[in-house]
Amino acid sequence: MDRTSGGSIAAVRIKLALTKPALQAAAARLWQLPGLAQRYPAYLCAMHGVIRASVPLMELAARRCADRAADDPVAGPLRQYLLRHIEQERGHDDWLLADLATLGCDLPRRVAAQPSPTVARLAGAQYYWIEHYHPVALMGYIAVLEGNAPTPELGDWIVRTAGVPEGAVRTAREHAELDTRHAEAAFHLLEALPLTAAQTNAVTISGLHTAETLIRLFADVVRAT
Repeated sequence: MDRTSGGSIAAVRIKLALTKPALQAAAARLWQLPGLAQRYPAYLCAMHGVIRASVPLMELAARRCADRAADDPVAGPLRQYLLRHIEQERGHDDWLLADLATLGCDLPRRVAAQPSPTVARLAGAQYYWIEHYHPVALMGYIAVLEGNAPTPELGDWIVRTAGVPEGAVRTAREHAELDTRHAEAAFHLLEALPLTAAQTNAVTISGLHTAETLIRLFADVVRAT
């Protein structure tokens, strides 16, 4: 089975980078249109629906890697990366809940609410590809989410524009610091893995789907508020 080279991962980087202008435009509308004080809690709720799936997705992918380890050269190193990254991401959904609590939101009602179809589409595709194709597809999802981290200035903008307390922007501040490093770690892993051309394509498709659906999620929040 033919294995791809680091040059193929460079092509993945380029393809995913081409989604950045549209993602940035969608994020700009989310943060810059009037009404941010009403929109910000809705954004936190939507992202809680996404982020609380992160660790379970990686745990599932790690289990499927273990199932494949005997005859799949990608599975072992991918599993080791996932096990490390699970611990790095654990509890991040609690940051969102803490932000919402600071805003005085009704947490039991918010958490019990059904996530939107767009949230389900964003995370649900990953469950399908992990179970029915290959867990490496999850790396496209990780690369896009962490490669489009909040800027370091976003927390200040939210506090100033939405009039929220400092304690309500922990998630934005933490992810601005952490996610760029995590995105680079994801690409370094991909460059080291002996991926087949089909597996490389799966990472690309997953990443493009993630970018497209994240844009839709931002638009949903803007329309709903």
